[in-house]
Amino acid sequence: MELPVNKFKKALQGDETQWGLWLGLPDASCAEIVAGSGFDWLLIDSEHAPFELDSIMRHLQAIAPYGVPAIVRPEEGRTALLKRLLDIGAQTLLIPMCDTAEQAKELVKAVKYPPQGIRGLGSSLARAANWNRVPGYLQKANDEICLIVQVETVTAMKNLKEIVAVDGVDAVFIGPSDLSASMGHIGNPDHPEVVAAIENGLQIIKDAGKAGGLLCINPAKAHHYVEKGAKFVGIGVDTLLLGNAAKQLAESVKSGANKADSNQSSGY
Repeated sequence: MELPVNKFKKALQGDETQWGLWLGLPDASCAEIVAGSGFDWLLIDSEHAPFELDSIMRHLQAIAPYGVPAIVRPEEGRTALLKRLLDIGAQTLLIPMCDTAEQAKELVKAVKYPPQGIRGLGSSLARAANWNRVPGYLQKANDEICLIVQVETVTAMKNLKEIVAVDGVDAVFIGPSDLSASMGHIGNPDHPEVVAAIENGLQIIKDAGKAGGLLCINPAKAHHYVEKGAKFVGIGVDTLLLGNAAKQLAESVKSGANKADSNQSSGY
């Protein structure tokens, strides 16, 4: 068995926009259902959703047969946590709340084996190495790791040029929700000042030769951000898709039933 090529990392070097879906439902059946739906990537969000290490691994296992790249967002960038996520098979990590270039450098070290980093060795216990059945895993793993740092505060945006210049940072994700809160517009990521900051950030990332991304569930605005330089965009969230579809169905059928009742009572 060969080490899987990181298709997401490779795709970021191409010209096509990479469209993805956020996963917040910890049942792996949900991940398996959407894995075959045609998205370019899926993100397992353990920062805000109720995922544990074993449920993240089950998601990775459910997604793997479909060939769609999986990104994992941990709750924080602790070195020990990132090591465990890499060992269970995550190849692309999105680390929240990166405010400085110094933090970015520490994250690069955390996800790389020596001499580039400090990731601990435990390949005989690692799903990523197929339990030592991947030839040369220790020598090849660094090349297939994709590190995305998330900038989502006023401080991070001020330091963005330095952050994106860090060697080993493959992409930068702008977090519209937290950024809007940091800028004094909590709950309003569409505020003109927030939009301008995102557009400026995407340009800085593009100028540095790195890939910029964000989550935007409004298709028109998402395409606008692509025009401004976004290379990968989260366009939906599984919880919202389920909730909104259920609500629409309930409203539709109840509205139809009410009309039928009204027609019957009117003698039609």
